[in-house]
Amino acid sequence: MELTLQLKRLGKKKVKEVPFTLESHPKNLEDLLIGCVKHQVEAYNKKRTEVNVIGFLSPAEIQEQAQSGKVDFGEITNTTLANHQQAIDNVLLAFKDGLFVVFVDDNEITDLNTPLQLTSNSVVAFIRLTFLVGTYW
Repeated sequence: MELTLQLKRLGKKKVKEVPFTLESHPKNLEDLLIGCVKHQVEAYNKKRTEVNVIGFLSPAEIQEQAQSGKVDFGEITNTTLANHQQAIDNVLLAFKDGLFVVFVDDNEITDLNTPLQLTSNSVVAFIRLTFLVGTYW
């Protein structure tokens, strides 16, 4: 199933849109979150096991990386693989704790067991909430 994910952080103007493919049609929000996490953990672990053969950067790559403020060879020194079950537990706990909210086609989903009617045109938005830090005396 093809979806468009919108990733947003409060206080930031950028909305990152990511095309996303799920293996199966999620029945509810919990299935959607688990499918997203599994996909991301697999991509993360794949990057950790790949071997970077090219040891130099082209001038175009240097220029492109300079725009973001950091030029590097893309080597990853931390090769520890992510645990699927731990990542799933973390995302479910983060949702329950209110660290992010989910909108499906501009409707907020507040319960993990809410049934979803997703189509290929559906837009799923994840908004990460940022809490203020400080104390009042």
